[in-house]
Amino acid sequence: MMFEHVLFLSVYLFSIGLYGLITSRNMVRALMCLELIFNSVNINLVIFSDMFDNRQLKGEIFSIFVIAIAAAEAAIGLAIISSIYRNRKSTSINQSNLLNN
Repeated sequence: MMFEHVLFLSVYLFSIGLYGLITSRNMVRALMCLELIFNSVNINLVIFSDMFDNRQLKGEIFSIFVIAIAAAEAAIGLAIISSIYRNRKSTSINQSNLLNN
């Protein structure tokens, strides 16, 4: 019974992140929406590992590793966006096409 509630929460978070990623025009918001999508996938990893095998911790350890990697990716992305904002004074996706300059 609890698994269905957590899976529903994960689908809800994934949907919010995907909608935000599609409609966002701000790089910081797009990065946070991508992080929300990664975290919803991590919730699924934890739930499915608990559903299929209660005695082994492989899924939990793997999902904690993925969460740590996702947090590092977010930190690197925020650092890149902060440096772009310092140079261009904007985080709009339309104004930051670096390949055309």
